[in-house]
This record gives sequence, structure tokens and C-alpha cells, in this order.
Amino acid sequence: MTGYELSVVEETDIGAMARIHALSFDDVWTGAMIRRILTMPGAFGIVARHGRQWSVAGFALLRQAADQCEILSLAVSPELRGDGVGGFLFDGAMEQAANAGATRLFLEVAEDNDVARRLYESRGLLPGRRRPDYYRRKDGTTASAVTMSCRLEAQDVRAPR
Repeated sequence: MTGYELSVVEETDIGAMARIHALSFDDVWTGAMIRRILTMPGAFGIVARHGRQWSVAGFALLRQAADQCEILSLAVSPELRGDGVGGFLFDGAMEQAANAGATRLFLEVAEDNDVARRLYESRGLLPGRRRPDYYRRKDGTTASAVTMSCRLEAQDVRAPR
């Protein structure tokens, strides 16, 4: 993907990450929540930056325990969706997890989030269990979650800077 670079999350990125999260999900994570997540054992984050503007285009937050890695959140700024940023972030997250020793990656996704599910399936994740009424929407409705997972193999590192 041209024009974007991956880098590790810096303190100055957290405000942009919280803004992108709020525009992407009904359950909004504040900057303080993101900071707290990043202090958890095994947690790490990467951002995709637009090379020319060096602005945060999207992010992924992950947590690894032993050989398992969970994607806690992955989001792309709404005006950049459809440009391949999500796939770029997801590939980077998979590489980072594999190279840190994870052999399995998993996540939860809203059952009706077809765009995200297609991305994950295109990267080899398979659906697992369904969790009814897992997500609560701003309008009071609920959506079921689907767990998805795949095996990971160590890859050449495209390490965030």
C-alpha cells in the first residue's frame, strides 16, 4: 500500500485514536481507556500513518498472552475507508503477533459487520462461536458477535518504527 507507514503507538497518537474509535463504534473508548489498555501486560498498538501528512489514518490494539494474540480493536478513519488501510493494519498486526511468538490470532466482530468480516476471512480467519446480543448499539438495539481465529506463522518483519 503506497503512502502509508506503520509505527508503534505514541502518546501523541492517543487523541486521534480515540476520535477514530468514536467514529467507528457504538461503545466508545476514550483516550484514558486506550492508555489503560496499552499498560496491560502483553498489550501493544500500531498505527497507520499517512506518509506525507504523518497523520493517524487508523490503528490496531492487540494483547498477547503466551502464544495467543487477540485484536482488541482495529479502526480506520471514516474518510479513508476503502483505501486499503484496514488490510494494511491487519497484515501488520498479524506480522507483529507472529514475530512476537503468537501462533494463534483471534478477535470478535459484529455479526452484521460484513466489511470487517470479509477482510478477516480474506486473511484466513475462520468464524467460530456466536455470542448473541453481545454489542449494544447507541439506538438501544443489540448485535451478535462472532469470534474468528486463525493460525499464525512467523513472517518477515515489517516492523513498525
